[in-house]
Amino acid sequence: MTRKDVLVLQDLLGSNKKIAAEIRAKLGEKGIYAVNLLSSPGSGKTTLLEKLCERLRGRFRIGVIEGDIETDRDAERIRAQGVAAWQITTHGACHLEARMVGRVLADVPADLDFLFIENVGNLVCPASFDLGESERWVLLSSPEGDDKPVKYPEAFLSANSLVLTKADLLPHLSFDVDRARREALSINPRLKVFVTSALTGEGLTELEAHLVASLGSLRSGRA
Repeated sequence: MTRKDVLVLQDLLGSNKKIAAEIRAKLGEKGIYAVNLLSSPGSGKTTLLEKLCERLRGRFRIGVIEGDIETDRDAERIRAQGVAAWQITTHGACHLEARMVGRVLADVPADLDFLFIENVGNLVCPASFDLGESERWVLLSSPEGDDKPVKYPEAFLSANSLVLTKADLLPHLSFDVDRARREALSINPRLKVFVTSALTGEGLTELEAHLVASLGSLRSGRA
């Protein structure tokens, strides 16, 4: 990478950081708890959100921002749950940026409790871009293999929580949960770890409780 390339990247990340800080402040003022979901394609982000929406709706007001290279199929799935969803189509870009999220926020109701941001499926580029979220989840599905934390350390280093998905498949795979947890925590000891299955419901009660407690902490900090 040349010096010019480095300077351009620094300018881009610096601008993104500034916009993200503004978004975080605005969401915090409104008491909206925002979660940025990072993962490889097919790890189960949308399915997990569908199940969480089923559990939270009726008691909490929820919105979802969907990021995809093409199509709005995931947004359609969320809307089918009776939850508002806004689509960001990147047309080739491998990640969301704070400026993209900022444009959508004008349409997001101020009375939401939770705002989920489903990032573009990718464990590399999204890790470098703060979106103004309250918390970042990195998802790792059992079919992907338990070695991903050491292969993609930045995604795990930048996250607050590790959500292991598709736990119902563990009896049929060589995925070692303890190894994945151990290696992820060696990169980021502050990670909260949840083992989940959207199919069986395993771990979803704990994840839901974590969200509700986090929302309470955010709002108590505003008091």
